[in-house]
Amino acid sequence: MTPEKKAETALHGDGAHTDAQEKAGRASTRRSFLKVAGIGAGSLLFVGAAGLTWRAVDGGVLASGTGEAFAAWGEAGPETHDALGLVRAAVLAANAHNAQPWQFRVSDNRIDVFADTTRNLGAMDPLFRELDVSLGCAIENIVVAAPANGKAATVTLLPDPTDPTHVARIDLHAVEASVSPLFDAITSRHTDRNGYDPARRVGDAELARLSGLADTMDTELVWFSTPAEKDAFGALTIRATKAIIADPEQVVDDAAWYRTDWNEIQAHKDGITIDPSGQSEFIRAISKVMPVSTAQNNAGWLAGTRDSQVPTASAFGAIVVRDPLDTGQRLEAGRLWQRLHLAMTVDAVSAQPLCQIPERIDRERSAGLAPDFGPAFAALLPADRHAIMTFRIGYPTTKALPSPRRPAREVVLS
Repeated sequence: MTPEKKAETALHGDGAHTDAQEKAGRASTRRSFLKVAGIGAGSLLFVGAAGLTWRAVDGGVLASGTGEAFAAWGEAGPETHDALGLVRAAVLAANAHNAQPWQFRVSDNRIDVFADTTRNLGAMDPLFRELDVSLGCAIENIVVAAPANGKAATVTLLPDPTDPTHVARIDLHAVEASVSPLFDAITSRHTDRNGYDPARRVGDAELARLSGLADTMDTELVWFSTPAEKDAFGALTIRATKAIIADPEQVVDDAAWYRTDWNEIQAHKDGITIDPSGQSEFIRAISKVMPVSTAQNNAGWLAGTRDSQVPTASAFGAIVVRDPLDTGQRLEAGRLWQRLHLAMTVDAVSAQPLCQIPERIDRERSAGLAPDFGPAFAALLPADRHAIMTFRIGYPTTKALPSPRRPAREVVLS
């Protein structure tokens, strides 16, 4: 579930519709919300005048993507030419549930990256796999941003055997500044949970080029791109989504990261919000005025996965490693995911983590449950390879919106 995943809440996922179907869907959605809220058509006018206008303002309906919680997206430019500028890029990295589990110690020629384990996802990430992937993404953003800030970066993973939270030391050396396309993509890379264009296919040549971005012996990229492969991955993802929804502990730990109103978003600057969820503008607006329950969120997540995200994907991918419990390999998987997502952003290809399968695999291992998703997914992967990160890609149908982020100054250790 990646990072960010359950912003895919509210009612139904996006899909391809005719104008008539779209109008009918909007009308049906409005009726459903009014029915749930117990508001009749006659009383709606009064309620709107007396209360919903205030709730709309308080919920941030008219202020999507604004305020201090989103200011970090405009602070990652190369003009500072100092190490703190690299942290400004790091905080924009992809990360699971938008938990942002990172801290940084900064000096003129070095950045140390630490895991903030207080921001773990509980039963959603019991083995800290997604936490490590998130940290790897932040490390990669530093490496990509370094040349634009007049630095060359050398990464040493897990430099202190006595401190497992010290995940990387990044030594910096002065070089002539140069800006790459990947650096330019840092501030425009967003997870796209909308339905993708079913008429456009990401070609085999593009998939092969992306596979070439894997640069370690232990980390590989596996594609599910044929109809049969996509059907098998999609069916297992939908089944894993249902299993998570049926697991009370996972539901509680997942929902803990929901941020539902303007003040909460601005205060926390993290977590799962409705705006980047892939829902329509109307659904996003009404969800802020009349927030839905956890059960409704879960129903919407399942519907979006089943009816929009899985069927419109051009291909699915998995970053696999030899040892799924090895922290270094998981950090490298995160670095590769960030590199992939930046490269796809440059090529105008959308991407979204779909990590329900590995989330259930980790849950089975940690809770001593009967193996189900582990053997089922192993049958789809090369022998002796284990999935650390799974995702979908395709061509966008609309613009993906940003998630809130804590600025660099809030995550730098004194």
